[in-house]
Amino acid sequence: MSSGFGDERQVGAGPLALAVLESTLGPVHVAASADGIHGLELRTTPEAFATSVARRTGRSTRPLADADPAARAIVHRLEVELAEHLAGRRHAFSVPVILEGVSAWDRRVLAGVREIPWGATAGYGEVARRIGAPGAARAVGGAVGRNPVGLLVPCHRVIAGDGTLGGYGGSWFGSREELLELKRTLLAVEGVAVGRR
Repeated sequence: MSSGFGDERQVGAGPLALAVLESTLGPVHVAASADGIHGLELRTTPEAFATSVARRTGRSTRPLADADPAARAIVHRLEVELAEHLAGRRHAFSVPVILEGVSAWDRRVLAGVREIPWGATAGYGEVARRIGAPGAARAVGGAVGRNPVGLLVPCHRVIAGDGTLGGYGGSWFGSREELLELKRTLLAVEGVAVGRR
């Protein structure tokens, strides 16, 4: 089964360019190459993000200013699309997503999450059923929490089976309530209101 990500083709093994983009959500940390986006996190530090990306991909990193023009172009394209998305004008990202250092299970789950359309939500159990793994809601939750390209794979659209938010942000910094407020904000951009427990 194809995951729908730009991960099936051969990608270069050179260093990844790191950038911090400003957004209405605060700093957005990005790892990119000429092939696409390899990492995207909110609520982190540049050091923690660089360490996480290097550990997961096995690649070295460098500042965006030192990257080749194609990688800089990918980051610029993401910056434009991100601003459009957060303003409610873009419903899907077109920048390529490259999943490196991600298990086959996580790819499968993230491919299922990527199919949740703008303005919609799905429960963890529903995602499990959609990908042919009924009963694996908890394992889906684990994979969603490990999403290395938040926003591009819209894990904020995955909610608890009772219609509440569930969790958000995996290893991102911040209290549980701060991370859930971020999830609420992302869903509100899409016109979705989710109840509180």
